[in-house]
Amino acid sequence: MHKSDHRSFCRFVYFFILTIIIDLIYNENNNTSVYVFTFIINSKVACSMGKLDNNKKEKEDSLLKTAYHLFIENGVSKTSVSDITKKAGVAKGTFYLYFKDKYDLRNRLVVHHSSRLFENAMAELEVCKNELTFSERIVFIIDSILSQLEKNKPLLVFISKNLSWGVFKTSVEPEKAHRNEYSFSDIYDRIIADAPGTLHDPEIMLYMIVELVNSTCYSSILHSEPVAFEQLKPHLYRCVNEVINSFIS
Repeated sequence: MHKSDHRSFCRFVYFFILTIIIDLIYNENNNTSVYVFTFIINSKVACSMGKLDNNKKEKEDSLLKTAYHLFIENGVSKTSVSDITKKAGVAKGTFYLYFKDKYDLRNRLVVHHSSRLFENAMAELEVCKNELTFSERIVFIIDSILSQLEKNKPLLVFISKNLSWGVFKTSVEPEKAHRNEYSFSDIYDRIIADAPGTLHDPEIMLYMIVELVNSTCYSSILHSEPVAFEQLKPHLYRCVNEVINSFIS
């Protein structure tokens, strides 16, 4: 739109609204004018709120993406809030509108990326889940996640060093999850929903599996120690099966 056309349009809107206001003053019973005026004001407010929400989301996403890259490059301990905000082009005070500190942000990233791994695994499982037992489904999910991490070693390093049961547990409690942005709680429910009726203490079972996989795969995938990962897999999955079976009466 040309500048002169834009000014003309603005003047038209201004006089149109002014006309409605005057009409309201002299015709208080004119409901049509009231509705039109209310619609215009509400539309303006909604438009402004929409832009504000989009702006907030963009800043939050920028902080998350920037922090992830810095954490991968330098590690969490060597990355400061100032480093994150400076590279993201965001004021330092803005950071604390979204996160308590860099560890809160780190936890959000761990949950985000971990849940994406689970989602991909669950999507693959849907193709063959009816052919597998509960234990085989758990092993299938683990194998899919580890295959994804083999292809993305920086993500493996980040998750392995920063994933704790506290972070995982928080992420599967819906009331503590961040807005419904991540579906970890849904994934948890879907896994447990397929369990046999005799399964007991599922949270403890998952805790042991998460810790077992997290602690044994890091060196094997990255450094082939004590053996290459393909050699480790059968032993790992046998141990996982034993853990699962110990929780089924």
